[in-house]
Amino acid sequence: MSVRYATKTRRGMVAVVVAAGLTLGAGGCGSDEEPPQKKTSASSQAPNTPEGNKGAQTEEPTEVLAVLKGQQGLEFTVESAKRDAGGFLTVSGKLVNTSGSTQIIPTQLAGDETEIIQHGISLGGATLVDSVGKKRYYVLRDTDGRPLTTTGLSDLGAGRSTNVFMQFPAPPVNTTEVTFQLPTFRPGTIKLS
Repeated sequence: MSVRYATKTRRGMVAVVVAAGLTLGAGGCGSDEEPPQKKTSASSQAPNTPEGNKGAQTEEPTEVLAVLKGQQGLEFTVESAKRDAGGFLTVSGKLVNTSGSTQIIPTQLAGDETEIIQHGISLGGATLVDSVGKKRYYVLRDTDGRPLTTTGLSDLGAGRSTNVFMQFPAPPVNTTEVTFQLPTFRPGTIKLS
């Protein structure tokens, strides 16, 4: 018998013994007893009244910083403008179709930069204007030129909305308000948090 054949056989036997041991060990860890159930005190339970059930089902209301009116019944509701620790500002909200028919998302929302346009319809044309600091901030891009914003927008059904976001370089900390601009929409002033 060759050394190679003996080594392969030994490895196979060790693998079988280890697998059998693990199977038996896992089976022995179980218990036929059911785990104890948590008992809740009467004070921790919500009252079974319409007011008690109402609080659990409602969502936290969102703050509206601005509503920008667009063409053909499209609106952009800005719900937050938050600074990140990394020096970014994320603007998020909802794109809403208030009209009675499906609307095509305008391609102008992506702006007119070739690098952004090649990645499809997005909100890459959005800008922030800091009138105190006299600066304009554009949507950030990744290393491939894709805008750091919601992409893949095509159309929006009647009365429907979609959550969207855009990421910008953060203005200086002393800047508390900026003008938000989105192509084909009226500009609006938003407060930064």
